[in-house]
Amino acid sequence: MRAIDYQSMTDTFVIVGGDAAGMAAASKARREDPDLEIVVFEKGEWVSYGACGLPYYVKGEIQSLESLVSVTPEEFREERDIDLRTGHEVVEIDPDARTVTAEGDGGEVVQPYDHLLLATGAEAVAPPIDGTELEGVYTLGSMSDGKELREYVARARDGESFQQADRGPACRYLEDCSGPVGVVGGGYIGLEMAEALAANGFEVHLFQRSDRVLTGFSEATSEAVADHLRERDVALSLGSEVLELAGSEASEASDGASSDRTQSDDAAEVEAVVTADDRVPVEMVLLGTGVRPRTGLAEDAGIELGPTGAIATDAYRETNRPDVYAAGDCAEATHVVTGEPTHVPLALTANRHGRAVGQTVTGTPVEGGGVAGTAAVKVFDVEAARTGILDHDEARAAGFEPVSETITAKSRAGYYPEGGEVTITLTADRDSGRVLGASLVSEYGEGAVHRSHAIVAALTEGTTVSELENYDLAYAPPFNTTWDPVLVAAKVLGGDLRE
Repeated sequence: MRAIDYQSMTDTFVIVGGDAAGMAAASKARREDPDLEIVVFEKGEWVSYGACGLPYYVKGEIQSLESLVSVTPEEFREERDIDLRTGHEVVEIDPDARTVTAEGDGGEVVQPYDHLLLATGAEAVAPPIDGTELEGVYTLGSMSDGKELREYVARARDGESFQQADRGPACRYLEDCSGPVGVVGGGYIGLEMAEALAANGFEVHLFQRSDRVLTGFSEATSEAVADHLRERDVALSLGSEVLELAGSEASEASDGASSDRTQSDDAAEVEAVVTADDRVPVEMVLLGTGVRPRTGLAEDAGIELGPTGAIATDAYRETNRPDVYAAGDCAEATHVVTGEPTHVPLALTANRHGRAVGQTVTGTPVEGGGVAGTAAVKVFDVEAARTGILDHDEARAAGFEPVSETITAKSRAGYYPEGGEVTITLTADRDSGRVLGASLVSEYGEGAVHRSHAIVAALTEGTTVSELENYDLAYAPPFNTTWDPVLVAAKVLGGDLRE
C-alpha cells in the first residue's frame, strides 16, 4: 500500500454494494471518523443481510425474511449517519475523475469520491446448458430469490400459507406434499436446499457432475454426507452431467396452483432434467452450481483482476488504482497455507476485510488477515467442516509433498450415555511436517465443525503435526474423549511422518 498523507485527505468515502463487506466498512469508518461523509450505493432494497440463512428460510425454520437483516436501512441512515442509497445501481466508475455514476428512480447521479470501496459481491452461475431460462428454474443468491422460493413451496402445497403448511420434517410423508424437484449441484447451496425441499415433502433428485458431493472436502466426508442424503430419501445422481433442462409450453403444462411469477402466454415451464443416461421429470429446478465474482464495473474502470478471476488487491485491499479498494466476494484474498491469491466467497472474509478497509480509509491501515478456506455445512443430521489444502494435486502445485490419514474416533467419553463418532482426514507436508488442511464430519451436534477451529489455528500459525499432537485441548466427558479426535488424527499422521 502506498504512503498516504491522511491529514490532506478530503472526506468522502463511497461504497458500491450494501451487504457484508460494504456495510462493515461503512460502520467501521463511521465509528473511527464521525465527520467522514459516507455514501453507499446498493442496487437492491436489502442491505446487511445473512444470505447464508436463506435455505433455512425456504425450509421454514426461519419464519421472517426480515429476521435475516442485521441492520435495517433506516438504522444505517438515522443511527449511524450513513448516506445509504438503495435502489441505485452504479453503472460507471471513473478513477481518473474520482467519480462513480449511479442510476436510480430519481435519475442519474454522479458522485465524487476520495476513497472508493468495491463490494459488489458474487453472482450465481448458471451451467452452460439449455433451459435455464424456463419458468420454475431458480437460483438462490439474493433475498428476492429466497422470497420466490418460499412462495413456490407455499404454492406447491395446495395454496396453503407456508406457516400453516409447515409441519417440519415429518411432512415428507404427507400425501398432499408435492414434487418431484431437481437440485443441480452438490456444493453448500445444493445440499442445504436439498434438505430444505425434502423437509417440506418434495421428492428431491440431486445431480452432481463429479462423482461425489462436497468436492472441496475429503472423500471420507463426501461419502458420509452422500450416505446420509440417501438415508433421507434424496435421490443422488453422481458423475451425472446435466445436458439440458427440458420444458413444455405453459398452455400444455399440467394444471396446478396459479403462480405469482409473471408469465407470458407462451412461457415454457421446466418439466425434466436431462442427463446422458436419464430424463428425470421435475416440477422445479434449483441451480446450485456455484458463484463468480461480480467484476464488470472494475474491469471497465481498468482495475486489474487476479489469477482467480476476482479483483486483485494488496494486503490492505487496495487495487491497482489509487484509493480504490475491493473486499468481499468480488475480491481475492491471500491463502494462509500457500501465500498465494485465492477466492473465498464467504461471509467472515467479507466482514473482516470490509471492516479493515473502513479503518484504513480513516487513517489507520489494517490488513484484515488471510484466509484458510474454512467452511462448514449442515445436511439433515450431519455436520461437516473443511479448512486448508486437502487436494494433493493442489498441494503439490504449491510446493508441498502431501500425505493424508483418515481416522474415526468417539466424540465423547465412551462411558458417557450420549455421543457418536467424528471422522477426520488430516493432511500435512511430508518434508516439513506442516499441517496443510483437514476435513471433518460427524452427526449434527457431535463437534466436527467446532473441532475444525483448532486446525484453523494450526494452519494460520504454520504448526507442524507433532506440535498439533501436543495442543492442550479441553476435556470433559460430555464434550470429548481424553484424547480429542483432532489429537488422535495428529498422532496417527505423525506416526506416518516419522516412519
